[in-house]
Amino acid sequence: MGAFPLLLLAVIFYNLLAFGGGLAGQQAATLLGQPLALTLPSGDVWNLTGSDVFVTISLCLLFAETVKATRTGRGEILNHAFSTLTFVAALMELLLLKGFATSAFFLLTAMCLFDVVSGYTISIVSARRDLMVPQGD
Repeated sequence: MGAFPLLLLAVIFYNLLAFGGGLAGQQAATLLGQPLALTLPSGDVWNLTGSDVFVTISLCLLFAETVKATRTGRGEILNHAFSTLTFVAALMELLLLKGFATSAFFLLTAMCLFDVVSGYTISIVSARRDLMVPQGD
């Protein structure tokens, strides 16, 4: 389970909505129907949509992926490979499939890219520190 990229769960969920429920596409801005209006202490009204909740949960998954990237082990290399495949699949869907050209899915795709880049970067920095490779100035 450690090699499984958590952002893949968000991509799969979006795919289920896009292909199964027909909620994605033009209606993706309000994935769950009508926005929830929250009145803040300032008096402003914040219209929270299903897309906002989706992106927020995806950001939490990205945080978990970043924490997972700090671990060292054989499973992490596999996790990086699966994260790369998740990003490539999300990018292809964003560019080629109807119903995926939404801000929510674009942000999810950007999170997948961030996961790939940060995962490899953190692994390289950790490996250098573990091997005590001197840094040239």
